[in-house]
Amino acid sequence: MFKNKLVGTMIIILLSLTLIGSVGVIVTLKLASEPAAEAAPSIDEVIDSSVDIADIKTNLKSNNYISLSFKIQMDSKKAAEELQKREFQVKDIIIKELSEMTAEDFEGKKGLEALEERISKQIDSSIETGHVVKIYTTSKVLQ
Repeated sequence: MFKNKLVGTMIIILLSLTLIGSVGVIVTLKLASEPAAEAAPSIDEVIDSSVDIADIKTNLKSNNYISLSFKIQMDSKKAAEELQKREFQVKDIIIKELSEMTAEDFEGKKGLEALEERISKQIDSSIETGHVVKIYTTSKVLQ
């Protein structure tokens, strides 16, 4: 009788180990079959999904004069096409943001990065398709 219990226990242990091993193999295969994270877009894809906002000139709150240009990268070509149609709204957003800034806000890169972030959020809230990936400042003149 003791021998039958020992054999039964061994069978249960072997079945448990087989089940655990099978689950491990299935999980490993499932994780390996999932697609890898998307690679960074090529420069051609970046250009195709970007819009130039050129030569915005306005006064700052501090009565200084600024001229800026941007390249706004969207998450898709379709989103870039919509943004191109909304260029006048983007310029309005930028000019209004600049009207609240002073020359000191542009000392160092933090001020420019903060402006890009605020512009990005406002554009995202005003478009229907896609979102802003990155804003590149392509020129800046402050007088």
